[in-house]
Amino acid sequence: MARKAAGAALAAAAITLPLLSPAPPVAAAGRAAPGHVVQPDDRALARTAVRPGLSRERFYFLMTDRFANGDRRNDRGGLSGDRLATGYDPTDTGFYQGGDLAGLIRRLDYVKGLGTTAVWLTPTFQNRPVQGSPPHVSAGYHGYWITDFTRIDPHLGTNAQMKQLVKEAHKRGMKVFFDIITNHTADGISYAENQYSYRPKSTHPYRDASGRVFDDRAYPRPFPKVNERSFPYTPVRTPGVTKKPAWLNDVTMYHNRGDSTWEGESVEYGDFVGLDDLWTERPEVVKGMIDIYRTWVREAGVDGFRIDTAKHVDMEFWKRFAPEVKGYARRVGTKDFFAFGEVYSEDPAFVSRYSTEGRIDAVLDFPFQSAARRFVSRNGDARALADLFRADDHYTDADSNAYSLPTFLGNHDMGRVGHFLKQDNPGASDAELLRRDLLAHELMYLTRGQPVVYYGDEQGFTGQGGDRAARASMFASRTPQYLSDDLIGTGATHARDNYDTRHPLYRGIRRLAGLTDRHPALRDGAQIERLAQGNVYAVSRVDARDRVEYVVAFNNAAAPRRVKVPTFTPGMRFTRVHPASGSATAGADAGLTVTVPARSAVVWRAASRLPRPADGPAVSLALPASVKGRAEIGATVPGGGFDQVTFAARVGDGPWRVLGTDDARPFRVFHDVGGVPAGTRVTYRAVVRDSASRIAAARGTATVSG
Repeated sequence: MARKAAGAALAAAAITLPLLSPAPPVAAAGRAAPGHVVQPDDRALARTAVRPGLSRERFYFLMTDRFANGDRRNDRGGLSGDRLATGYDPTDTGFYQGGDLAGLIRRLDYVKGLGTTAVWLTPTFQNRPVQGSPPHVSAGYHGYWITDFTRIDPHLGTNAQMKQLVKEAHKRGMKVFFDIITNHTADGISYAENQYSYRPKSTHPYRDASGRVFDDRAYPRPFPKVNERSFPYTPVRTPGVTKKPAWLNDVTMYHNRGDSTWEGESVEYGDFVGLDDLWTERPEVVKGMIDIYRTWVREAGVDGFRIDTAKHVDMEFWKRFAPEVKGYARRVGTKDFFAFGEVYSEDPAFVSRYSTEGRIDAVLDFPFQSAARRFVSRNGDARALADLFRADDHYTDADSNAYSLPTFLGNHDMGRVGHFLKQDNPGASDAELLRRDLLAHELMYLTRGQPVVYYGDEQGFTGQGGDRAARASMFASRTPQYLSDDLIGTGATHARDNYDTRHPLYRGIRRLAGLTDRHPALRDGAQIERLAQGNVYAVSRVDARDRVEYVVAFNNAAAPRRVKVPTFTPGMRFTRVHPASGSATAGADAGLTVTVPARSAVVWRAASRLPRPADGPAVSLALPASVKGRAEIGATVPGGGFDQVTFAARVGDGPWRVLGTDDARPFRVFHDVGGVPAGTRVTYRAVVRDSASRIAAARGTATVSG
């Protein structure tokens, strides 16, 4: 067949491929035939899928004010007066209740005992003690209303105690992560117009100090001089509210467009529930935020950041902020500094933009949380998990992928996993709720990603909803709403301290942590989907270095399920490692028949390494004739072995750049050509490496369309 004719016809067919379906073996326009002679530069490209320095962490996420009270002298933050002055009222869900850094330091062994490797704290910088007016008034106990970015909130402790916390955590082999904010500060600006509805750029453009209209997204250098008359509203500082560093008191450092409507441009420009939205398009704001957080990296020695409200900040900010802070951390000795952003969305294609285009190391896996709830709590079909994990390729780029995503089951905003279980299963017994809760944690610990336990989940906390209702204290509570909560797996209530290391959830999570320590492939080994059928979802996990296959299966049904799970090797003997004991052998078709207990997970380990494949690998590109936006670039590898495919691209006559390596079918990456002029030719390469380190390569071309 003539290459030109075949390439044109089959490339056209590739355009119609479903987004999440494995690509059939098709040729790309202008591509060399499969099996062409491998060139030296092809060999240089072949690599193992990236695993960043942090892809095996187990996070414990806690709200400092609600975890442990180690010093009652700071309960009121050094302030005097009633609760509206001090922010302290242990009987109200919306006020400070007394937790602090001293208490956390004393309870670090409890946190470590859970198998935790990284502690993530809600923001601890000084907050405006109280905001709002009765009846809509509450305190800044949660940490998201910052006035002073240079000081630990006196309700929680001191800068010296924060350094002590980091030191003590490091002694125990645990990292410390700050929850940081770049999107907004506390509410310290009002408008002279006394109106706060959002005013869009289309009707109220920005004007420079001379009154000329300008587009802040055009990134003029230098940024135009502006004053209080440059904005849709006239900003006025609120008396008595002073922020640090001092540049934050300049009202022209904020967007000043009114409250967000949560749609359109207001997502990035509007005030987040009245909080002062920083003008992150301004170079001074970018530099100011970088300086703030570089200081904490240097002074406190923190190991990473969770970035609040990341999707409410413009993408250009992240392209500058994330590499600058990470590079600085490396220079001062924290080589594996890791940052992950909060992008509240269930769409992987959208969420992943912040870790690829935005250059943040990873993002919180909201899509996982949603799919896990459907499967575990709502008895959803396993195909929901299949759809989730098949979208993982959106996260793949040259230095990151889905294996570093922090996964979670609930949080301080949406509510706890225990609440979801009770809400979705009214009338369920405590035994059933406990079993489902354990299954949820098995799913989180035994699939790809870095698990996050929200404080109190290990004690069966439930809550009665999201936000304040999901923030009960670990120490004895005096809050009526919390005292009425019904905990899972225990007869305890919030009337007493809840640090019970014998709680079945605490013990279950600790066992899972130990299991993944003994078998690291379960943490960040390649995840290959094997079965998604009804109540059962199964995957293989393989560490590329050890090349030993694990089979992990989950069952959300009320009865056991017996299933045949495909594996890599016919006749391979497997031993069950979770729960321990038992053996089975794969058949001649490489199928492993196992029983998965009701609402449980099982893990089987192969007795030996993957054998050397009889035949060397081959690869073909699945490439459309034209590409635009985030273009799907696929490759097909015959057979069913453990293979890894590295993709690279050359725009025009530029250098070759690695796009990423995929270690699970369907092999693909998403190449962002949004900034490439229409008509530009892009050349692609796919290089496959099999489990015996043999390689094959394919090339093809496409043209950027308008």
